[in-house]
Amino acid sequence: MKKILLLAAFSLLLASNDVNAQSKKAATNTNDYAVFGEKFTASGVLTEKAMLKKYKTLKKGDTVVIKFKSKIKEVCKKKGCWMNMDLSGNNNSFVRFKDYGFFVPLNADGSEAIVNGKAYIDVVSVDELRHYAKDAKKSQEEINKITKPKVTYAFQATGVLIKKS
Repeated sequence: MKKILLLAAFSLLLASNDVNAQSKKAATNTNDYAVFGEKFTASGVLTEKAMLKKYKTLKKGDTVVIKFKSKIKEVCKKKGCWMNMDLSGNNNSFVRFKDYGFFVPLNADGSEAIVNGKAYIDVVSVDELRHYAKDAKKSQEEINKITKPKVTYAFQATGVLIKKS
């Protein structure tokens, strides 16, 4: 009986360790950031790797209110109405801004940012993908290569903090 209790306690310890590893939070001083959209506190901010793990648990139709910190890979070059954020490897989160209520600087590529809002899985149509490619100043040849919808890690931000250079 003691062995069973010991084994159960050890299993609980391992499980709680795994949960803690998945929810590692990045500590952040927001004084070094410019605010776009709604102001928010930077407590409980996930790292990009923890955010990727969170996305992998979602199914189409699921949403989660969350904050995460990462590098901006790309910003809409037309008016700053969307951005791609790095989730490590070749994974990105496609970030749009709630009700197009704010935009980010066109030159924010490569900047560190924290986003606050809703994460979800999305299926983006061919027409929409081509529109985003055009906004990103892709060549017509690259735009024409878009022939299939794409499942994406989507994010609707209510606020964005971008690190000042």
